[in-house]
Amino acid sequence: MYLGIIVLPFLGSVVSGLLGRKVGVTGSQIVTCGSLIICSILISVAFYEVGLCGSPVYINLGTWLDSEILQISWEFYFDQLTVSLGLAVIYCSTLIHIYTIDYLSADPHCQRFFSYLSAFTGCMLILICGGNYFVMFVGWEGIGVVSYLLINFYFTRIQANKAAILAFTMNRGGDMLMSIGFFAIFALFGTFNYSQIFTLVPYMNELAISIIALLLLGGALAKSANIPLHSWLPGSMEAPTPVSALLHAATLVTAGIYLLLRSSPLLEYSPDALLVIVIIGSSTAFFAGTCGLLGNDLKRIIAFSTISQLGYMMMAIGLSQYNVALMHTVNHAFFKALLFLGAGAVIHSFQDQQDVRRMGGLIKFLPFTYSAMLAGSLSLLATPFLTAFYSKDLILELAYGSYSFSGTYAFVLGTVTAGITAFYSVRLLSLVFFTVPNGSKVSYENTHETKLAIIIPFIILALFSIFFGYVASDLFVGVGSDFLGNSVFIHPNNVSIIEAEFSLSPIIKLLPLICTIAGALSAFFLYNFAPRFLNDLTETSLGRKVYAFLNGKYYFDVVYNHFIIQSGLKLGYSISKNIDRGAIEFLGPHGLAKTFVNLGTNIAKLDDGKITTYALYIVLSLLTLTYLTFSSIILDVQIIDARLVIVLFFTLVFTLINSNRFVENNYNPQPTKNKKQKTNKTKTKQKTNKAIVELKNIKIIN
Repeated sequence: MYLGIIVLPFLGSVVSGLLGRKVGVTGSQIVTCGSLIICSILISVAFYEVGLCGSPVYINLGTWLDSEILQISWEFYFDQLTVSLGLAVIYCSTLIHIYTIDYLSADPHCQRFFSYLSAFTGCMLILICGGNYFVMFVGWEGIGVVSYLLINFYFTRIQANKAAILAFTMNRGGDMLMSIGFFAIFALFGTFNYSQIFTLVPYMNELAISIIALLLLGGALAKSANIPLHSWLPGSMEAPTPVSALLHAATLVTAGIYLLLRSSPLLEYSPDALLVIVIIGSSTAFFAGTCGLLGNDLKRIIAFSTISQLGYMMMAIGLSQYNVALMHTVNHAFFKALLFLGAGAVIHSFQDQQDVRRMGGLIKFLPFTYSAMLAGSLSLLATPFLTAFYSKDLILELAYGSYSFSGTYAFVLGTVTAGITAFYSVRLLSLVFFTVPNGSKVSYENTHETKLAIIIPFIILALFSIFFGYVASDLFVGVGSDFLGNSVFIHPNNVSIIEAEFSLSPIIKLLPLICTIAGALSAFFLYNFAPRFLNDLTETSLGRKVYAFLNGKYYFDVVYNHFIIQSGLKLGYSISKNIDRGAIEFLGPHGLAKTFVNLGTNIAKLDDGKITTYALYIVLSLLTLTYLTFSSIILDVQIIDARLVIVLFFTLVFTLINSNRFVENNYNPQPTKNKKQKTNKTKTKQKTNKAIVELKNIKIIN
């Protein structure tokens, strides 16, 4: 059963991809969706057995590598962390597959898309179910490759090519850091197995643990799109909407979070790494929130919301609250998938229009889609008693309850970001559904509600976005709950859940909610009743500068292009010209062949045909042979006859000089002779010309 959870998505991917022409579009849809529905049933049973009953499962399929002390096996481990995240991954993926049946019904490459989508899910399951870092790395690289294929699904579009290359290269940078971290883990622990590494962590050097944790953090920052490796995520919106929903909700961006959650014993013994994670996470949340304020692309606004929520997850990990980070990851998967699918339904029905400034008044045309997006947005805002309320507000309370500089920093930025999130979420709903119609008449005439294949995922995801947090909060983050068991480790010095629950003042607990309400009401008022006020703000010079700064996303892309990319291209050009085509070719095959040719040519020039030269060669050879024969005797008695060396040297020089003179005399004739020959030729030509003229004159006289 447990292996079936991993194998079934790959089975659907192979059938849809390699046998797509045989089974057809309908067959590929049935195979992939059916495989994931069965997989959803299996993961539900696994969640009951492993999570609720507390019986982890270990599967070893055999040895992969066995080289002296390096032993790596194909092993999979199902514990509470695995089944909890796997529940979100498989549920969201199944619903997105069902949604895709109608969304891409007219696409000519539907089988290929379903194959990629199922492979994406399967690689994510390998990642979270791997029993060691190496098996996890297989799934890690798998989702990287398939994400490139999905983002570049419309490969004839230049923007899709650029977005896929950006995502792939930026993730390769993070993977490089993580690979170095794996080498450091093996150098320090001698194994890649989770249980062996985590058992030995308390006995290792803190500096070495910190270096390993920071290297793993580098890979997590790229996959989970945190500062400064976040630029690829908004560009990935060039992919079809189901890809955006799956990539942002449950698969790719949660891989970095899972890596840090799984490595919690490493992080707990590295306070420096935890401090860095808190600062990066809170800064990312604030940065992405401010960038989403002025976005005009419907999907990009939700993408910046994803980056902001990933910042909250990083913040919780840095505060050593791994159970809260896990719950927020699962909660986020449901309401973010709902938001993306709702955005896709709006774009699909409104003639593929994505600019929110050209929409408006769609609440009367798409009431069900509006209800679904409203449920997702309210959950995103951490509205009381909805799903995100039980994890997002708890993260901020835990930040303040840590009573440290990093905790206060995270609380302030997280609270401000909560108000900003409410502002741009209500702004999105207002511009799309509430304001006056700003689109073309044809778009409104063709706008209609979606079909059953899209309504079913909407209903299920909306129910999860409303009720899942209430049902599962005590299980994941309840005081005294032992649901996660040994799957994560929190050092006793870092436990602050009691302080956050019972010792904080009510104003601290209510402050995020107050900011959320203020942001939501201000956005609703400004965009529905006072739109001229926002236009007047951009008329001032300060307003234009702030608008350009935020709309330019803090100029991260400009800095990357001008200082990093261009410098890298120049360095690559110089390496190609000077090292690859210069030193390597000069010292390599080309230089070696040219050296032998020149040596042969020079040796051939010594053959000048003179007996005295040949006699000199014979004498030189005899002297050399004598020296080589008796050199051992000379060296044993430590007597070096310098005269013989001097004779050899000067005879060699004399020979080379004579050979060069011979070559010059024979192969380069003297220029004086050339001049004489030229003058003689010109004189003969002149004489012949005179004779011809005289003959002509004689004939004329006659």
